[in-house]
Amino acid sequence: MEAVRTTVDPSEIEKFSKIADAWWDPFGKFAPLHKFNPVRLAYIRDGACAHFGRDRRARAPLAGLRLLDVGCGGGLVAEPMRRLGADVTAIDAAEPNIKTAMVHANEAGLEIDYRTATVEDLASLGEPPFDLVLNLEVVEHVADPEVFLRLSASLVRPGGLMVVATINRTLKALALAKVGAEYLLRWLPRGTHDPAKFLKPQELADALGAAGMTVTAAAGVAYNPLTDLWKIVDDTDVNYLMTAIKPGNA
Repeated sequence: MEAVRTTVDPSEIEKFSKIADAWWDPFGKFAPLHKFNPVRLAYIRDGACAHFGRDRRARAPLAGLRLLDVGCGGGLVAEPMRRLGADVTAIDAAEPNIKTAMVHANEAGLEIDYRTATVEDLASLGEPPFDLVLNLEVVEHVADPEVFLRLSASLVRPGGLMVVATINRTLKALALAKVGAEYLLRWLPRGTHDPAKFLKPQELADALGAAGMTVTAAAGVAYNPLTDLWKIVDDTDVNYLMTAIKPGNA
């Protein structure tokens, strides 16, 4: 049996482990994610509801759907997805992140299956496939994006969805997401991102296609400094989201 190459980059895990206690501070090191979160949550909710025939205005529109949040960090996405009704499993390779997430979910009275694990772990253990797999701001931190996406795709059931959020490899992204965010505005700790790991949308689409997924939508996410809000846009030059379906019956 062919050994599966690890997708974990130890330096990335160490980096995020050191700041695990800051996940839920809206004014701390993860402040940009707190501001970024509403727009990506709405994108995921609306896409899932449209695909699975749900009413996005319902109290728990994702009820009955199994959802996997890969690289969940402190649970900033896992918790809202659980509140929307999904049966959430959330994994992260950094144990401090999982401990932070578990404590916060317990305080909020939310039942979430948090695990210190990787996609390799779930795939090798024969985890039943999920209706929806989320890879948000993760693929630019792994050692091998193609292997990572292939393993992630193996965890999507036929007819299920995967949503990926990442950063484009452009000069504009280098200026805004790296130099601007880390050095000028100091939104993120220096060294958070390695621009060499950014993926162009076509590269991501090709990797998803090779993993057996069919890309159905892509959209950019842009920040408006006048309103201090993020919004969905057509421009994918910096931050972007991509949705893909695994062929089969939904």
